Amino acid sequence: MTTGNFTAQGPNTLVSSNGNHLLSSQHQLYATKDGIMVKQPRPNRTLDRDLRSRVSLEQAASATRRQYLAPSLGFAFILVAGLIASLVLGWNSESYIIIAASAVGAYMALNIGANDVANNVGPAVGANALSMFGALIIAAVFESAGALLAGGDVVGTISKGIIDPSAVGDPQVFIWAMFAALISAAVWVNLATWIGAPVSTTHSVVGGVVGAGIAAAGMAAVNWPKMGQIAASWVVSPMLGGLIAALFLWFIKSQVSDKPDKIAAARRWVPVLIGIMAGAFSTYLAVKGLKKIVKIDLEMALLIGAGAFVLVYLATKPMIFKMSEGKENTKKTVRGLFKIPLIFAAALLSFAHGANDVANAIGPLAAIVHTAEAGEVLSKVTIPIWVMVVGAFGISFGLLLFGPKLIRMVGEQITKLNPLRAYCVALSAAITVIIASWLGLPVSSTHIAVGAVFGVGFFREAHWRFTTNKKAVAEVMIDEASKTGTPKRKHRKLVRRSHLMTIVAAWIITVPVAALISGILFVILSSIAG
Repeated sequence: MTTGNFTAQGPNTLVSSNGNHLLSSQHQLYATKDGIMVKQPRPNRTLDRDLRSRVSLEQAASATRRQYLAPSLGFAFILVAGLIASLVLGWNSESYIIIAASAVGAYMALNIGANDVANNVGPAVGANALSMFGALIIAAVFESAGALLAGGDVVGTISKGIIDPSAVGDPQVFIWAMFAALISAAVWVNLATWIGAPVSTTHSVVGGVVGAGIAAAGMAAVNWPKMGQIAASWVVSPMLGGLIAALFLWFIKSQVSDKPDKIAAARRWVPVLIGIMAGAFSTYLAVKGLKKIVKIDLEMALLIGAGAFVLVYLATKPMIFKMSEGKENTKKTVRGLFKIPLIFAAALLSFAHGANDVANAIGPLAAIVHTAEAGEVLSKVTIPIWVMVVGAFGISFGLLLFGPKLIRMVGEQITKLNPLRAYCVALSAAITVIIASWLGLPVSSTHIAVGAVFGVGFFREAHWRFTTNKKAVAEVMIDEASKTGTPKRKHRKLVRRSHLMTIVAAWIITVPVAALISGILFVILSSIAG
């Protein structure tokens, strides 16, 4: 038997690297060594083909199992939520509706985790400041902590006065209305996650409540001025978030990363920017995230934020000096200084989101529990601790099981992010919420964060357009036009327009679609119950 490398020499002869010959006859190999012909084992092509087929089947089966693993675990959590409700309330005729509502509330919480939380950690993942695994763990821990430690213990049962409680005075009708609202909001958020559109879960709940309220009590039951404010926030939230993020990015580029001495500029301004972040998040948490622990008005929250700014600025100034010492005078060095603050920003955004939005999302469930137990309809109810636990852990499980899709969408697929740009997005989210609270505007954290990502991308387009020399611009214009075969494409695209249109369309139709689904469900459920 011979070994070595072989080359072809005629149709039926191979020559090895050591000069030995291999002869082939009817697919049977013979090796010649020193003039002696040695029979070689015949390759079993059928066996090789069968083995390859078996490997392919095993890989396909493994991929199929992974595909169904997350939905199976999610369904198991929904069953556990129903079981928890049954253990708390017992099995009786009055508790059946609460047990069913708990399962639907768990389904809603899973969808919040899959969709809404991506806005908090997506930019950090897109900037490579956090791995996907690290982002999932940080978001799950801080979302749960925010919901359980600082989540509001009192919530408006009809979503902040959207529906007049007196218009739906019958407890049974009210229960079915809230049940329909909960299901419709969960279904819509699930659908939005599937198509890859980050939407506001609070707006989904509002739409569900409006649809069920109209079906139950007519158009007059809706507080239309309040709905007008919410509709205005669809425009105000993303535009304000995008504008603030673009302004911070412009400031950092002009004052730090584009300066000849980038290290000196970073030592001067980066501690200030980190201090602004600390002040903004301290104010944000004081206003929106600590309602359960202590009631703080906006003026006091601003004082707390000012104190946090001074302390963090003084603490980080020597740290930034040390981190930048001996480093190259490059933009990469400047971007690296923002990685750790960006991780803290992702954690704080997750905590604030858990504290502020979980109660809104599980408000209909809390309303069902209270109305079924007390037999009366109130404008505000206390959220039982087990309901808050279902909401908090449901968000964490939804994030871990289904969150990566939307995290990649927000962090990687809208525009290219780095730590500096992602930092501007996180800072914009906190500051925009503070401004909106001061103005009394109902805004969505989802709309703000995604609007900030778009703002960063569009600023990059404009900045490149106005700062690049005309020859380079003309070359890129020709290249961009050749991609579509039309001269209409006249500038470099740094934001994916297809994602922009998908997301904006999903935002616009969130309330109407959730309302339509809820109204239909209410009619079906009330007819079955009646």
